[in-house]
Amino acid sequence: MGNSSHGRLVWNHSTHLPGLIPLLEKLITFQGIHTVTPGEIRRVRGHCPKLRLRISVPIRGGYKVIARQGKTVQEVFIITPLSQIDLEAAIAQILK
Repeated sequence: MGNSSHGRLVWNHSTHLPGLIPLLEKLITFQGIHTVTPGEIRRVRGHCPKLRLRISVPIRGGYKVIARQGKTVQEVFIITPLSQIDLEAAIAQILK
């Protein structure tokens, strides 16, 4: 496979939160991030002015992360052996 130090970003939806894809493209450059898959997008009541990523629950092989901006949320599935603390640190770095 060659030099595959980068994870991969799965494109399975045509709609994404504005600004989410560039962040996920940065995230897959981190060591230990294997696959990042944006999931379902939906509307919510609360309003979040800035794009935020929050780890929601562990899933088999990684974590489900909730991306929020405005009145929209999108699930993002991250396959990684990283601990939750290490993943939170990686997310904090890309949000800077």
